[in-house]
Amino acid sequence: MTAIPEPSPPAARTSRAGRNLPAAIAVGVLLLGLVGASLWFRPEPFVALVAVVVGAGLWELRTAFARRDIVLPIWPLLVGGVGMVVSARMGGPEGLLVAYVLTVGAATMWRVLDGPGRAAVRDVAAAAFAATYVPFLAGFVVLLLGLPGPQDDRWLVAVFILLAVANDTGGYIAGVLFGRHPLAPTVSPKKSWEGMAGSVLLTTAVGVVGAHWVLDKPFLPEAGLPWLGSSLVLGLVLGVMTAITATVGDLAESLLKRDLDLKDMGSLLPGHGGVLDRVDSMLVTAPFVYLVLTVAVPGPAA
Repeated sequence: MTAIPEPSPPAARTSRAGRNLPAAIAVGVLLLGLVGASLWFRPEPFVALVAVVVGAGLWELRTAFARRDIVLPIWPLLVGGVGMVVSARMGGPEGLLVAYVLTVGAATMWRVLDGPGRAAVRDVAAAAFAATYVPFLAGFVVLLLGLPGPQDDRWLVAVFILLAVANDTGGYIAGVLFGRHPLAPTVSPKKSWEGMAGSVLLTTAVGVVGAHWVLDKPFLPEAGLPWLGSSLVLGLVLGVMTAITATVGDLAESLLKRDLDLKDMGSLLPGHGGVLDRVDSMLVTAPFVYLVLTVAVPGPAA
C-alpha cells in the first residue's frame, strides 16, 4: 500500500518586501507598546530603553564588521555609548558632544594598544563610524526630552516615534499598492517613488496633527508669528523632512549591508531583522527633528 505523504507545513506569509508579515506586525505593535510604556510615568525608563537599543546596535555592527575582518573595540564603545545616552539626558547637547569625543578617544586608545599598523587605522575608523552612527545619533532622541513646550516633553518623543511609524507605514502601503518606479534599484530594489510619496503624505498628516495638539500651535500662519509658528507649516516641514531623512537612513544601511553581504544586521526582531534594521531610519532622522523642534518650541532647551 502506497504511503500518503504528509502535507508540508504552510510557509510563513511574506509580504512583497520579503518579510514575515504577521510576525512583523506583531513585533512592531509590541515595540510601539514598549516605547509607550517606557514614556508613561517618567522619562528614565525610556532613557534606559535607548541605552539598551544602542548596546544591541553596536553589538550587531561588531558582528557584521567581523565578516570583513574589521575589529571594533566593543567594550569602550558599549560603555561610551551608554555614557552618551546618559550625558544627553543629564548634560544636554554639550554633554552628548563631550561623551562622544571621549568615546572615540577611548576606542582609539584601546585599539592602538592592541597593536599599531594599517589594520589599527581601519579599525579606529570603523569605531569612529560606529560611535557616530549609533549612540551619537540616538542621543538626539534623548535630547528631545530636554525641550520645553506647552505639554510634557515626553510628548515630543511620542511625536518623533509616530513620525517614524508613519513613514514606514505610508511607504509600505503605497509601495505595495502603487509601487512601479524604483527609487534606488541598485541599493534597495523594493523601494519605489510611489512608496516615498506615501511616506510624505502620512508623515505630513502626523506632523500637522502633532504640531497642533502637542505644541498647541494655530493651524494656519498668523501675522507676527515665526515661520514655524503654525501647525500646517511645521507639520509640512516635519513630514517632508522625516520622509527624506528616513529614506536616506534606510538606503544608507542597505548600502552598508550590501557591502557586507548581509540581508539583515541581525535576527533579534522577527519580521524586521536586527535592531539596526528597525531603527536605521530613526537614527538619521532624530537630529533633524530635534533641530526643527528646537526652533519651533518656545523658550530655551533645558
